[in-house]
Amino acid sequence: MKTSIKIFLLFFISILFNNCTTADLVGSWKSPDIDTLTVTKVLVIGMTPNIQARREFEKKIKDEYTVRGIEAVMSLDVLDPNFTFDSLPENQIKIIENILTSNFYDAVLFTKVKGVEDRVVYNDNFERKEYLDVKFKEDYNNHLKIINDPKYYDKYKVYHAETSLYCICPTKDRELVWKGSINIVDPTSVEETVNDYVNVLILAMEELNLLPEK
Repeated sequence: MKTSIKIFLLFFISILFNNCTTADLVGSWKSPDIDTLTVTKVLVIGMTPNIQARREFEKKIKDEYTVRGIEAVMSLDVLDPNFTFDSLPENQIKIIENILTSNFYDAVLFTKVKGVEDRVVYNDNFERKEYLDVKFKEDYNNHLKIINDPKYYDKYKVYHAETSLYCICPTKDRELVWKGSINIVDPTSVEETVNDYVNVLILAMEELNLLPEK
């Protein structure tokens, strides 16, 4: 019963603040073999060529783990800025994982932007009363701006990002614990985007018992 109430409240909050955030969780997968996850030291990796965004993102995640008593290390503090797991041969990845294990890391939180698309929004509100109480002539004349105004259709970008949580353990081979897909809608600033993304990410991980609440 408590779980159902919590899920309802989280859903309600997400609806309430939907217009105030640029980030939205659109997909989530959790390993059926894991109920709860306890980690002591996590490596935080944000894969983006924008070093400022990467630093702010990794720092924000680090702070969230730190306040929960979990040691978190930014990848920019220990790895080359151009480093990616995907670009290395399997044997080198294994070497790096052995180094992480020997330094008591037991998890990696890995985030990357997978794609970008343009979307179009219509400026008129379909449900406005004046939009419904109209005759053909008025309808036609009122919408000449479709032809005359190049900004009648506004474009905005949607960034498709993905965060994966991996277990780095001696007995497990980079086991995927959780993966979440988050859309970032028309971001206006690095700081705002990072804050919104991290808030959505942390809330999702808390709900799935992958991160303790504050």
